[in-house]
Amino acid sequence: MQDFDAIVIGAGAAGLFCAGVAGQRGLRVLVLDHSEKVAEKVRISGGGRANFTNRDIDPRAPHKHFLSENPNFCRSALSRYTPADFIALMQKHGITFHEKHKGQLFCDRSAEDLIALLLAECEAGGVQRWQPCGVKALRVAGDGSYQIDTERGTVSSRAVVIATGGLSIPKIGATDFGYRMAKQFGLRTVEPRPGLVPLTFDGEAWAPYAGLSGLSLPVLIETGDKKTRMSFAEDLLFTHRGLSGPAVLQISSYWREGTPIRINLAPEVDLPAALARAKATSRKLIANELAALVPSRLADAWVAQDKDWQRPISEASDKALARLAERLSRWELTPTGSEGYKKAEVTLGGVDTRELSSQTMASKQPGLYFIGEVVDVTGWLGGYNFQWAWASAHACAVALSEQKTA
Repeated sequence: MQDFDAIVIGAGAAGLFCAGVAGQRGLRVLVLDHSEKVAEKVRISGGGRANFTNRDIDPRAPHKHFLSENPNFCRSALSRYTPADFIALMQKHGITFHEKHKGQLFCDRSAEDLIALLLAECEAGGVQRWQPCGVKALRVAGDGSYQIDTERGTVSSRAVVIATGGLSIPKIGATDFGYRMAKQFGLRTVEPRPGLVPLTFDGEAWAPYAGLSGLSLPVLIETGDKKTRMSFAEDLLFTHRGLSGPAVLQISSYWREGTPIRINLAPEVDLPAALARAKATSRKLIANELAALVPSRLADAWVAQDKDWQRPISEASDKALARLAERLSRWELTPTGSEGYKKAEVTLGGVDTRELSSQTMASKQPGLYFIGEVVDVTGWLGGYNFQWAWASAHACAVALSEQKTA
């Protein structure tokens, strides 16, 4: 039976990075993955350019950009391996990148460059990789080490790292393996649900807006009340089935079924004042005046909903114009659901942080570690989830190497 210092299950961003760092720190590391391809989520992320980190992360206030039942859990790892650290690694490998907006960093050429970096780091650490190689069973032997039955035979190790991600995008191989392992060893999990996901609306209620599919515009979007209220200023995209775009992906992580979202469709405009001015000076139809303030397709869809808005603006009552302004600046609607895991970029929830060390990612089950998306730590859209992958992987790899030398 082959024996390793550490076995990493999952060849995604967190798993490969952890393996590479641990290998370079002198450990004999094996990576197992049931899929033939490595880092498929990296490959398709950021429109194929991988939004690999975000400069705006503030490790002293992780709750600003991360969701978790304990947002402070991620502070330790994020403060010890920062965006600047990963940027330095990118530069070492000669990978050029650019900032889009709000601190979001993307590869200039392709996400393939980032995958090549991860594989090169593994190679530098002498990491062995078995792919495709499914895991059949994981158990603890009499001496406290782990034995893993794989499709290529049984292997053993003192330390096992679960880096299998969440349930998002099953077509690229996502499974519930990590949650099953947590359950097998009596570790609690936080109920997983889709995050960073488009929201859907039922046919009839959505009919007036279905024709807007493909339209994109900047909005202010919010959900929740008082203490739970969350808002984002981002772009909204209308789809055949509902709403998407960065604004909706961001708010979806905070939205709960049965609750409404509120959208200001013209956040840069004082609508009551603009409509009052137009009423005093113009004889055009309301739709034509409105089209100067919001996209014309949106203006047409909006006025079609009320007879009082289908007339020259000079003939409209103040009440009708006030109603129009209110409706556009505070459009309240309740999604019937989301596009689910097939379109979700991440999985909220996961292995309960109360079961893990924030310093090392070790669980209460000796020798068993959890890193990346499988843990109940989920970032905003914009490179935050990759930074959590790098930081949690690095914390784990350092801990593994220190344990070996201890």
